Amino acid sequence: MKKITVIGNNSGRNAGDAAILGGLLKDISLQYKRVEFFVPTINKKFVRDTFGVYGVKPVGLMPWNLSAKILGWPIVHHVLTADLVLVTDAILFDRKLYNPLFNYLWTLSKVLPLAKKRDIPVVLYNSSLGPAVSEAGKKALERVIGSADVLILRDKESIELLQNLGLEHPNIVEGADCALNAEPSGDKRFKEICAAEHLFESVKPVIGFNVNSYVDAFVKDGGSSFGRENLVALYAETVDAIIKKLDVDVIFIETQHMDMGIAGEVLDKIEMRDRVRLVTNKKYSYQDICSVLKRLELFVGMRTHSLILSSAMGVVPAGIVTYPKNRGYMRTIGMEKNLIEFRDLSVEKYVDLITRVYNNREALKNEMIPKIVEEKAKARDAAKRLQPFLRGFTE
Repeated sequence: MKKITVIGNNSGRNAGDAAILGGLLKDISLQYKRVEFFVPTINKKFVRDTFGVYGVKPVGLMPWNLSAKILGWPIVHHVLTADLVLVTDAILFDRKLYNPLFNYLWTLSKVLPLAKKRDIPVVLYNSSLGPAVSEAGKKALERVIGSADVLILRDKESIELLQNLGLEHPNIVEGADCALNAEPSGDKRFKEICAAEHLFESVKPVIGFNVNSYVDAFVKDGGSSFGRENLVALYAETVDAIIKKLDVDVIFIETQHMDMGIAGEVLDKIEMRDRVRLVTNKKYSYQDICSVLKRLELFVGMRTHSLILSSAMGVVPAGIVTYPKNRGYMRTIGMEKNLIEFRDLSVEKYVDLITRVYNNREALKNEMIPKIVEEKAKARDAAKRLQPFLRGFTE
């Protein structure tokens, strides 16, 4: 039996992160036999209940496990006793570098070199790199890169970051986001969700929206904050305008627990509230959310993985450039023209963008789908790159 330690953001609070872990476990399990997965997490119950079909063993990261989230004995032990270590998701950035409750990079920059010394293979598995803007962050990232046997990177921005930092690696592979291979819940479960939340009850087309709580990180002209109140008001006005202009119903689909507060504020300000519903990962699994996304005519999002999951379900996404990875992903699938920058954001311009994308959604879908098929294949094929470390375990 081969022991694989999988390091990512696996708290259960983010549907996108859950979809990443689900895709990774599925792809590797289909390719290899007699492997067991150890998943460090602050929520062992979530990992056990959601991914038990793969025989996952959750590893606690709570204080009583001698750990302050990522920093502590469990990570050290399960890295140094693994046959293979996989680092996935977008956790290698230097924001709040020395805060282990928020940042993974510093801790991994200390632990992964120990694995290399013991000849334990480390693979960055469909990962993103950066941002890394501080000198300490750049050095930490360099140590992680130097400890890895293979870099399977899910976006061009990560490769560009390596080039900009002057970092080289002999084994860089172009991958894709594991969440692209998320599977929706079946028809029976979808009907249960619709009945519980009163979804798709009319014959009107339905558009999805997603709002993000990280408003203070968004900068408009002159370096001034866009502001939470401004975003709430703009979003509510936009939704009302879209309902009236396109005669559609709306479902807010929130994929991160921390976004529920701002979503509630937006919903309270929408005048046509009777035309709007809410689905959240606080109540539903990422598979459930995918089953709802799959039935939309268009999805308008702020969180990167809401854009990824909607496009994976064959629904054209549009939205705001809230972080560089939004632009990077949309560029990858040929939908960058469906984005608006915060510096350009207004109700009028946002409504115009959504209307244009909605009216051209079939042509855009035909343009997008071949690229999605390619990205899904790249995400799956990352499992094949593990063959040198799992020889003899394919049957």
